[in-house]
Amino acid sequence: MIKTLWTFAGIAVCAALGISDALAQTYPARLIRLVVGPSTGSQADAAARTVSAKLPALLGQSVVVENRVGAGGAIAAEYVAKSAPDGYTLLLVSAADSVLPALRSDLPYDVTRDFAPVSLLVIGPQLLTVSATLPAKNMKELIALAKSKPGQLTFGSTGVGTLSHLAGELFNFKAGIEIRHVPFKGGADSATAAAAGDISMTFPSIPAALPLMDAGKLRALAISGSKRQSALPSVPTWEEQGLAGYDRIGWYGILAPAATPKDVIAKLNAAIAKVLATPEMKEALNKEGVDPQAMTPEQFAAFIKSELAANGEIVKKVGIKLQ
Repeated sequence: MIKTLWTFAGIAVCAALGISDALAQTYPARLIRLVVGPSTGSQADAAARTVSAKLPALLGQSVVVENRVGAGGAIAAEYVAKSAPDGYTLLLVSAADSVLPALRSDLPYDVTRDFAPVSLLVIGPQLLTVSATLPAKNMKELIALAKSKPGQLTFGSTGVGTLSHLAGELFNFKAGIEIRHVPFKGGADSATAAAAGDISMTFPSIPAALPLMDAGKLRALAISGSKRQSALPSVPTWEEQGLAGYDRIGWYGILAPAATPKDVIAKLNAAIAKVLATPEMKEALNKEGVDPQAMTPEQFAAFIKSELAANGEIVKKVGIKLQ
């Protein structure tokens, strides 16, 4: 009896391996969907569409972007987590997805358990801009203004629990100030509100900020990361202005459902790396305010783990709670 059970078990394992091998050999045989949580026109959406447009030439199949907006990206993530692990439904994961687990214990998925990392795509700094009507020309003046008017200044974000929300609360914590949070549906809405003077400041993408800066409606005071950006060479980093340790950056990558065959992951990873390595792609992504940054699946898994830990520590230290 035991021998018979072992025989059936062996047949089942071999069959599963055979199916997996067959899938990997024929993949991709049909259209691939890249699910994006942020709305159409967002920086995440733009990055997804820019990269996915070049993948068909290497994969031999179309890659379409599908927006599933809501719950800070949780709706899109849950949908992909529950999709078939065959490489035909992928998720554009963002820095915000490494913040949510620290804020919500009821997430219907686990970022490290329910997904297989494919590759990091891009990284980009966070820009702090203030309304042109605000009498603050640098961070020192902004902090002094905030301290003189506790709770009266406001900062906009792309939603509760997003990276821009984390950025604002981290600013409050490090500077010892109280600037109230105002969530918006997207970065463009937040930037427009700041330009109109409806809120004091916001954390837009560089492409969203530049037209409003050129029009004299927004003023950039600081940029995150370890160095200044070529697109905005006159904007100093946070550290240059005395706020050391403010190193939170935005990023986007691609995940597949857990149990997706490793050979399928490898094919996707190789195609993405080739696309990101081209000068054409670097130039296109730079215009969107981000830099291409490919990783192996193993490197990306380690990166996500470190981001989860770092953001979890910040959420706990700062005391961010979902409203």
